[in-house]
Amino acid sequence: MPDEAKARGSGARERILEAAYGLFSRRGISAVGIDRIVADSHVAKMSLYRHFPSKDDLVLAFLDLREQRWTREWLQVEVERMAATPRERLVAIFDALDGWFHRRDYEGCSFINTLLEIEDKRDPAHRAAVRHLEVVRALVESWAQQAGLADPEEAAYQMQILMMGAIVSASRGDREAARRAQRLALMLIEAR
Repeated sequence: MPDEAKARGSGARERILEAAYGLFSRRGISAVGIDRIVADSHVAKMSLYRHFPSKDDLVLAFLDLREQRWTREWLQVEVERMAATPRERLVAIFDALDGWFHRRDYEGCSFINTLLEIEDKRDPAHRAAVRHLEVVRALVESWAQQAGLADPEEAAYQMQILMMGAIVSASRGDREAARRAQRLALMLIEAR
C-alpha cells in the first residue's frame, strides 16, 4: 500500500484528512474524537469545522480517500501488476491480500469496520461503506467478466465474500487467511 504516513499536501484540509485517515483506519470511527484529530493535525478546531462542518463529513471524506488509496491505488494496481490475465487477477487478489496481512501496519478494512461499527443502515457512513464495498465487488466482477466466467456477477459476490472473510480472519490473527481463501477461490473459478 502507499505510505499512509506521507502527507499528500501541507494545507490544513490535507493535514486534517491525513490525521483522520490514520486514526480512523487504526482505531475506528467511534473511538476517535474531534479533539484528537485536531491535536494530530496541528490545526485549530475552527479550521477543522471550516473544512469539514461535522465529524460525519470528515468520515465520508475519509472513506472516499480510503477507496482512492486502498481500492484504486493499491488493490487494483497491485493485482494488475502481479497478474497479466483477468483469470490470474482473480487469484492474485489473494496474493495481494496475503502481502497486506503480513505487514506490521495491517489495520483491516475500513469499509467492513465501518459497517460493523455503525449498524444503522440509514447512517451516511454506513451507506458510504456499502457503496465503497460495491466498488471493490464491481472491480472483481470486471475481472471475472474479462476472464469469461459464466456468471461474472455471482462470481464477484462469491469472491468478495472470500475476500471479506479473509480480511476479518486476518484481523483476528490468522495471517494465513488469504492463502486459505485463495484455495477456495481457485475452486470457485475452476467450477465456472
